[in-house]
Amino acid sequence: MDHSPPAEEALMQAIGLYAFSLVGQLLPATRLFGFKRWLLRLAGAKVGNNVRCASSARFQLTGPLQIGADTWIGHEVLVVGGDAPVEIGACCDIAPRVLIATGTHQIAPHAAHVAGKGYSLPIRIGDGCWIGAGAIILGGTTLGAHCIVAAGAVVRGQFPERVLIGGVPARVIKSIDALTSPSADAIE
Repeated sequence: MDHSPPAEEALMQAIGLYAFSLVGQLLPATRLFGFKRWLLRLAGAKVGNNVRCASSARFQLTGPLQIGADTWIGHEVLVVGGDAPVEIGACCDIAPRVLIATGTHQIAPHAAHVAGKGYSLPIRIGDGCWIGAGAIILGGTTLGAHCIVAAGAVVRGQFPERVLIGGVPARVIKSIDALTSPSADAIE
């Protein structure tokens, strides 16, 4: 499925997001959030109110980017890929060094490069999700609202609301409702 915006629009977004990365390096890590939101919007991203983005976060994609209100994008987060959309819901918390990558390749086992033709798949992160440090979210992933992704997990696929996801490859570990009971084990 072709998710790509018109070529001129995609180019302008790519240039704008690159400018965000360059300017971001000069800004205080956790200050001037309004200015950062303005830069992202200028690049063509749909950014909700009170989005807070660390200056070291990088956005390198040509597909549509949407970040919901009151979301935190942590230090050294990298959102990268092709023309598929990335939708991050409202009230999300994305920890440091998370990789969100829409792009991949077809497997070409008999070609000079086994990584064949490139393509990208959409990523949708539901409202209220918490993505732990160093997690990897791959193209073709949909996280339901209020999911927790454990640190270091490699996530691809469809996940329901309100679950703890962890591992390589990631799987549902348990309902987060079980975590809120008085006898629930602490997340370590």
